[in-house]
Amino acid sequence: LQVCRTCAVRVFGAPWPAMASPPRTFHRRPLPAPAVAFSSHEGRRLFAEALERGTLGCFFRLIEQFHTQGEPAFCGLGTLAMVLNALGVDPKRVWKGPWRWFSEQLLDCCEPLEVVKERGITFSKVACLARCNGAHVDAHRADEADTDREATLEAFRKAVMRTCESDAEEENFQVMIVSYSRKALGQTGDGHYSPIGGYHAATDQALILD
Repeated sequence: LQVCRTCAVRVFGAPWPAMASPPRTFHRRPLPAPAVAFSSHEGRRLFAEALERGTLGCFFRLIEQFHTQGEPAFCGLGTLAMVLNALGVDPKRVWKGPWRWFSEQLLDCCEPLEVVKERGITFSKVACLARCNGAHVDAHRADEADTDREATLEAFRKAVMRTCESDAEEENFQVMIVSYSRKALGQTGDGHYSPIGGYHAATDQALILD
């Protein structure tokens, strides 16, 4: 077996029988509009402009702690572990060895992990987990206010901007977690949690770290 730097592979020996892909599975999917891929030319342009305008203040501490969820239904737990570590919250419990660090397995005080693994987790339980693990939480739902849709949208936009303009060096550093429908964006699945990593004001787009 020879593997070269260009990732081409040459195999010497008896041929293996062709193996069909398992049914009803997939490896990645194209990112549908209106989302813009972070690594694309357009994504990099938006990132550079947002960085220049100071609306990526929360990005760097979050990206240092980026975490891929360990189970299909652990998006809420994976997001919260990433956010708590970015905020520098001490879990007061050991992760592994001598290290105190948040992982999904430590986030079990508001809902049993087996239940979350099977059903996911509700918005109120994510807020509960954040609070009981030492974070200050200001939780809002889009349908809770007695205001019209435009007023709710504007309040959300201002909250995103305030969070994304926060200085990572400040003691009161803030992070925003959003709960949204992937189905509404043409993506696989439905209810989902992700942290917001930045905001591009000119196009009114948020960077979802997912």
